[in-house]
Amino acid sequence: MAFVNSFKELEVYKLSRELASMIFKLSLSFPPEERYSLTDQVRRSSRSIGGQIAESWGKRRFIRHFISKLTDGDAEQFETQHWVEVAHDCGYISTDQEKLLLEKCVLINHMLNSMINKADLFCRKSS
Repeated sequence: MAFVNSFKELEVYKLSRELASMIFKLSLSFPPEERYSLTDQVRRSSRSIGGQIAESWGKRRFIRHFISKLTDGDAEQFETQHWVEVAHDCGYISTDQEKLLLEKCVLINHMLNSMINKADLFCRKSS
């Protein structure tokens, strides 16, 4: 893709990093007994979104691998939604915080699906 030279330039990657950072900061206030369960899970899944996007970039040579890694990133986004809802249900984050995080997840979902639907534009071999 001529106008993007690195996965770091992708808006969806930047948004995934923003989401992971927000979740990290919010999860600092979770109770200690959640350290190895909810805190670990929500941090891991939110961080994995960007990791999957980065990995997909490295697999652009093979369209099916590219799509597969984007799909994995989207799955991590859905898992993150689940853990955000659990955090809200437990009273660890406010309704406004939950709404903001979920909106970012939905936006990531739309952006990843757009990339999947236009995978051929990302996977074209440069001449």
